[in-house]
Amino acid sequence: MFAWMKIASSYNTMVLSSSEVIARRTMMMASGAMSGADAMSMMMEKGTIFAASTERAAVAMASGADPAKITAAALKPYSTKTKSNVRKLRR
Repeated sequence: MFAWMKIASSYNTMVLSSSEVIARRTMMMASGAMSGADAMSMMMEKGTIFAASTERAAVAMASGADPAKITAAALKPYSTKTKSNVRKLRR
């Protein structure tokens, strides 16, 4: 039960962070402050994160992890990148 509560908390933090990232990037695009490199990076990170998430979940499943650990493994790359993006965009 505790594992699922920890996952829910991590997920909620990620959702709040991603909302901030979306808002900040939207403002950058609307004002013309987003460079082409930033826009390309923004698009390319989606596939990279999806692949990392899928790989981590598959490795967890193959090692016999329980569903909570599989979920946590799949969520970790998204959470890490979202936190990184928030820190970068707040500068």
